Amino acid sequence: MKYLVPLITGVCCVSSAIVLAQDTVHYTGKQLVNIDYHHGRLSPAIGVHNIQTFRANRGDTGVASWTYNHAPMLACWNKQFYLEYLSNPVGEHVPPGRTLLQRSTDGYHWTQPEVIFPPYKVPDGFVKKGRTDTAKNAYAVMHQRIGFYTSAGNRLFALGFYGVVLGAKDDPNDGNGIGRVIREIKKDGAFGPIYFLRYNHAFSEKNTDYPFYRSSPDRDFVQACETLLHTPLLMLQTVEEADKDDPLVPLQKDHKAFNYYHLADGRVVGLWKYALTSISKDQGKTWQYPPLRAPGFVNANAKIWGQRTSDGRYATVYNPSEFRWPLAVSVSPNGLGYQNLLLVNGEISSMRYGGAYKSYGPQYVRGIQEMDGKPADGNLWVSYSMNKEDIWISKIPVPVKEKASGEANDVFDRMTGGNELAEWNIFSPLWCRTSIEQYQGKKVLALRDSDPFDYAKAERVFPAAGKRTLEVTLTPVQDSHGRLEIEWQDANGTPCLRLMLDSAGNLLTKQGYRNKSLGKYRAGETLVIRIELNTASRMYTVTVNNGKPSLNLCFAPVTSVERLVFRTGGVRHFPDAETPTDQDYDLPGADRREKEALYYIHAVKTIGQ
Repeated sequence: MKYLVPLITGVCCVSSAIVLAQDTVHYTGKQLVNIDYHHGRLSPAIGVHNIQTFRANRGDTGVASWTYNHAPMLACWNKQFYLEYLSNPVGEHVPPGRTLLQRSTDGYHWTQPEVIFPPYKVPDGFVKKGRTDTAKNAYAVMHQRIGFYTSAGNRLFALGFYGVVLGAKDDPNDGNGIGRVIREIKKDGAFGPIYFLRYNHAFSEKNTDYPFYRSSPDRDFVQACETLLHTPLLMLQTVEEADKDDPLVPLQKDHKAFNYYHLADGRVVGLWKYALTSISKDQGKTWQYPPLRAPGFVNANAKIWGQRTSDGRYATVYNPSEFRWPLAVSVSPNGLGYQNLLLVNGEISSMRYGGAYKSYGPQYVRGIQEMDGKPADGNLWVSYSMNKEDIWISKIPVPVKEKASGEANDVFDRMTGGNELAEWNIFSPLWCRTSIEQYQGKKVLALRDSDPFDYAKAERVFPAAGKRTLEVTLTPVQDSHGRLEIEWQDANGTPCLRLMLDSAGNLLTKQGYRNKSLGKYRAGETLVIRIELNTASRMYTVTVNNGKPSLNLCFAPVTSVERLVFRTGGVRHFPDAETPTDQDYDLPGADRREKEALYYIHAVKTIGQ
């Protein structure tokens, strides 16, 4: 493969003359993250919904018992979402490995995972080139950078790769694996047979368990495979796993996790880990310059995702730090110049199970490849793992919005069905659901929590103001367990006041180091809470059910507030930048589930001055 400009010495550096001479992806915004906070002190993209699709649990008797789950891929086909990810019992590259598949019609409710590529036995006696370890009763691990392919005939195929790890520090992506497999997902939900699509050099039809694709009697299937293999933009995604001299891979460089999108003029933008980028005029056959770090972008050894959005703009979603938190989105009008940085997911759930190379945070983000469908709602959907343990998906509304359109006046029962949470950002684990439900015949925002290691969260952004009034109507279903916190925050996520419904029926507010009592609450009894705040004086009053106002002092100074947060647990600060990289322990009681706490929010109203 030859570039259209001279190669420059170094992995990802080119001369300033080349950068100036070529269009390239770049970030011109002023916002950078502070990794001392899980949210990075970023303002949220308004209306993002973060949904957990899979929660690992070693105490489960099914597929959930494997606690390393990572590298999800996403497709939208046949009016459904399809989500594929790899899974190992404990840690990364520790066999056996398999690939799981989930489906959803709405992105919020997901099927239980199914095994689409099962564990594969490495032939006894196999020895990798350059190593002495000999396979005996060994199983492959899975690793794939491309998970789906939708053919021109509108058939959906799942893809996987079987790599080999036979000893310590062995790499499944060294070009010495077994090969890439392909399997059809049919409209009735059934799977077609597994075929090998591409072998690594030591394997063929003679020493593998699945047939080669060319042996299929389905001619359209064979043609789909041929088209895939001869599409450079698809084969570029296989470079890490393929033979190092595979002639079908057009750029044989150690650049990882390739994805791409088309500009309005037909050129292709390529993106790799570390926010490396280049541009192709011939659909990936050649590249205008060696992949360089996109100027202004901050990204480490984690994936970056880019795509054109339904409003004709472009978005990149990635971890804008040297760590794998937070998850953020940046928007461009033309696919090259990115101008802002907004929060998608600023939470880090507790890593319940230790394991090899399990990094903290929401990471390895992937959206829907251009050929793999468009969601009917026109929004940007991305998948990722949390801590390489649980699988999540985010719906980012398009157009991506960073400023609130007005004050909150949300009486949920009076709002249009399906749009009640359009202005709300939610964080919704499987055991801590945040959703609209029915309570006593009326719609409410429900926050449920039975997870000792996570919480439900709902957040509302409104215009910034130094003087502000809040009225919230809510019903706690219990008063003997659970916890609900209500915070007002500024644009950077700094809270200035916090109210708490604790596990013993107390209504409290935080006053510096100590909590101050505002009275008691009772299970099933509706509370109408009014808060009046002046950030200049740092004073606020709290009135409960039209009782006597209580005067309080903010526990932290801010100049204005513009975010309201409901959360069924305390704020998290672990991990941080000093936390050891690998967690080699399980949390005590990691499998347990607690008695559910439930809170119904009927109405939220804000008034700013």
